[in-house]
Amino acid sequence: MADPCPLAPSSCDCFVSLPPASAAREVIFGKNSDRPKDEVQEVVYFPAATHAKGAKVQCTYIEVDQVERTHAVILSRPAWLWGAEMGANEHGVCVGNEGVWTKEPVGEEEALLGMDLVRLGLERGGNAHEALQVITALLERYGQGGPCKEEPTPFVYHNTFLLADRTEAWVLETAGRFWAAQRIQEGARNISNQLSIDTDITAEHPDLREHARRQGWWNGEGKFSFTEVFSLVHQPVRMEAAKARYCAGRQLLRQHSGQITASTIMTILRDKASGICVESEGFATTGSMVSVLPQDAHLPCVHFFTATPDPSRSVFKPFVFVPGITPFPQVQAPRFGDRDPIKERPRFQSRVDRQHELYRRHQLVLEALDSHQAECQKIQECLQGLEQQALEAVKNLLAGSFTLKTQELADLFFDCVNAELQFYK
Repeated sequence: MADPCPLAPSSCDCFVSLPPASAAREVIFGKNSDRPKDEVQEVVYFPAATHAKGAKVQCTYIEVDQVERTHAVILSRPAWLWGAEMGANEHGVCVGNEGVWTKEPVGEEEALLGMDLVRLGLERGGNAHEALQVITALLERYGQGGPCKEEPTPFVYHNTFLLADRTEAWVLETAGRFWAAQRIQEGARNISNQLSIDTDITAEHPDLREHARRQGWWNGEGKFSFTEVFSLVHQPVRMEAAKARYCAGRQLLRQHSGQITASTIMTILRDKASGICVESEGFATTGSMVSVLPQDAHLPCVHFFTATPDPSRSVFKPFVFVPGITPFPQVQAPRFGDRDPIKERPRFQSRVDRQHELYRRHQLVLEALDSHQAECQKIQECLQGLEQQALEAVKNLLAGSFTLKTQELADLFFDCVNAELQFYK
């Protein structure tokens, strides 16, 4: 049996801001993906596609039924798996997941990873609620499980999700095949590796309460709090740390309420004092994402990705869905085909180098500068300048101050990645 609560620290944090917490008529989504420190995270784009009736799709471990049409998506994902830690689709839907441990046991049996469910929800959901329905239906049918990191020692967890679109957000929390969801229509919300839905449940698994009653976790009378009923009775130290991060994140959102922008969420994701930006011996923030979802449907949604570890020393680069996206191989990991350790049995008995070009250059520069603080400060200021230019351009674009041609938008992410690479040279 896998250790349900490993000693190594692990964490993720997701944030969403809706008016009136947002400074403008925008929904702002953000996530830090906190994973094993040496794990490479890549950013990949998949165009919309049609599929033959009755087709199957191979996820990380298992096949599931394919749908006839999938939406275009951009994903930030650990380079070894099929799914994603976070991403967005062409309809302005964003989804991020986090690991969680509850009274429902986790097992090593391979099923869908929470990260697979992120991608499946984005590929099939035209809005946040549709994506939620996709995820819960697949969860109930196929279950969740299997190793969640690229190592022979099992590391298994269940999942919580934050989903957002131009008009609303949803928190989805799971325990095995069971789930509860909460709709958010205004203000700000965050999640941090723990259950957080109390009695304000908007939707739930049809057998949720009866299952809890059968297990002796709820007497069938009075209020039903998903958090109280399904949380572990004795929380390990690492889960207490998640609670502290959740409280810190909520406080940071409250401090900026009414003035929250993409830049605000980026600053929160870079906050090391709270533990939201993770840098520990075993785990680190390996990728970050911030999205701006204007409530005016005539304006484009803009999605920023770092594609490199540690947002405090990375650049958020913008992406916009348009036809003819220019490929960006500089942030895509090499492929190993049938020789990939995830495809061999038993799995993960060897390691391969998954570093993409931007990751490698970023790491080399930072390692060289760690012993030269003055030079490091100059580099940081230049990188911040690159990011600020992109933020100003996006702000003006959404304000209608200027327009970009379709081809310029198609090139946008590639050009920003290339500018960062040229800087490292």
